Amino acid sequence: MIDIDAHQVPAADRTHLLPGISIPEQVELAGLASGFDTLALLAAYRGKENPAYDEDTLRVRTPSGGLHVWYRNADASTRYRCSTGSGRNTALAWQVDVRADGGYIVAPGTRTPQGVYRAEGATRYPAVIPEWLASELRRTGHVIEPQPPKAAVGGGSATGLSAAGTDAIRSPRKRAAAADQVIDPLIAQVAECASASEGMGFSEKLNRAAYTAGGLVGAGHLEYAAIRERLVRVAHYARPWQQSRNEKIVDDALAVGFVRPLHLKGRP
Repeated sequence: MIDIDAHQVPAADRTHLLPGISIPEQVELAGLASGFDTLALLAAYRGKENPAYDEDTLRVRTPSGGLHVWYRNADASTRYRCSTGSGRNTALAWQVDVRADGGYIVAPGTRTPQGVYRAEGATRYPAVIPEWLASELRRTGHVIEPQPPKAAVGGGSATGLSAAGTDAIRSPRKRAAAADQVIDPLIAQVAECASASEGMGFSEKLNRAAYTAGGLVGAGHLEYAAIRERLVRVAHYARPWQQSRNEKIVDDALAVGFVRPLHLKGRP
């Protein structure tokens, strides 16, 4: 899904509006203010229809004034990663997020404290993603390349966690259960932040939960897509008005934690 944002924030520098595409100084960017503008610019550069006006697929207007453009991936062998429009490494366009493998999508008709997600136009089913847009996702690093299995590396420091040893938990079922015992209390702390809009240490708690989860993923105790979706879901529950920021915290902390595997030891 293409998530077009319309946040009221200063526009990024022209060198960061369309990752990988140099926008000449001669191109007038006055008035550019949202993801609607950068997506239109990308489509214009490629000579293609702007997805925001694609009436052949499901489009959903968000309470914040953004737009979700839903597409199906018809190629089962290709997986796409999520990203935010302000991402440092992977991004399609400024203020244009990508919701894909393991991502969190709000269904049309959903009611939130901020408003209702309403389907726009007559189409109610996602169309297959256009070839040009699939190519852009590949160009901008959204395709998840298969990774060969590699040996776990010891590291990390958290209660109940230690470097791998001869008594490390080996049963997949027991590993998952033990990992849940570690991550569940941290996720519960994030959920508790929903009781107040500020002053709860939300970012720190979400970062700690995602970092720990990343370490457990790196050690093979948790599955990445499942725990990422769970973290994003609870983050959006606690702070629904900052979804892009929530996902950035989750993705960054997961990535850092992943390279510091946390091996469970001595748990039943």
